[in-house]
Amino acid sequence: MSKLLKIVVLAKQVPDTRNVGKDAMKADGTVNRAALPAIFNPEDLNALEQALVLKDMFPGSTVEILTMGPGRAAEIIREGMFRGADGGVLLTDRRFAGADTLATSYALSRALVKMNPDIVIAGRQAIDGDTAQVGPQVAEKLGWPQVTYAEEIVDVKDDEIIIRRRLERGVETVACKMPLVMTVNASAPECRPRHAKLVMKYKYAKTVSEIQALSEDYYTELINSRPYLNIAEWSVDDVDADPQQLGLAGSPTKVKKIENVVFATKEAKKLSSSDSDINSLMQELIASHTLG
Repeated sequence: MSKLLKIVVLAKQVPDTRNVGKDAMKADGTVNRAALPAIFNPEDLNALEQALVLKDMFPGSTVEILTMGPGRAAEIIREGMFRGADGGVLLTDRRFAGADTLATSYALSRALVKMNPDIVIAGRQAIDGDTAQVGPQVAEKLGWPQVTYAEEIVDVKDDEIIIRRRLERGVETVACKMPLVMTVNASAPECRPRHAKLVMKYKYAKTVSEIQALSEDYYTELINSRPYLNIAEWSVDDVDADPQQLGLAGSPTKVKKIENVVFATKEAKKLSSSDSDINSLMQELIASHTLG
């Protein structure tokens, strides 16, 4: 294949669901992201690794991160750059807020039309929703073929990519024409770690809003002299999107209620390794019908 690949990774900054508490939801049924620690969605890191593998296969290809969220979501674009991505775009606008998968996929598809990649790679699903809908919906809105449950990029031949999929009852190898959307399983290889040289190179990469919040001329001058430190920031108007298909207005899915379930042990018992203690435990488990 003679041409270089332009790859976009869809990534999401998600609340750490290991720390969900009573303040996790707002009154309108949306996630209270300010109350939860934010992390790089795990399967999106698997997707980033597949993109970087393609970049290694075809030197000179580019990998960009596309994410939608508040200003702090720029952090995962920097995290991607520390691992080998070339840059990214943050979709941020109050009109994007409260989006379900339908509104999210619409916004991302509008940005992708502007970015015009050869391949879009995303994690199978985000841990704050577990729907696995955004990748396929993006493909549908773009009118592109899609490969889901991807585990490994096997080869690229001309305008065709060979992908191994991990399914419930086995493995399947498929060929798909580009451009395409690919969603990646957690069973795919883990993302490579940060590279020290890339951390030093991109640690000052920022969006326009971040620079304005700092109110320091130093950052403006630094980014003007080093354009690769600029993280693009796009609004609804920048992607020529219909506001009625965005945010809460464009989201038919509504969360009515969330319950926080906490498991707690009622009692504990210490046992030694003696035969009598083990025999006593077995009798207790049989009597309670836990065993038998």
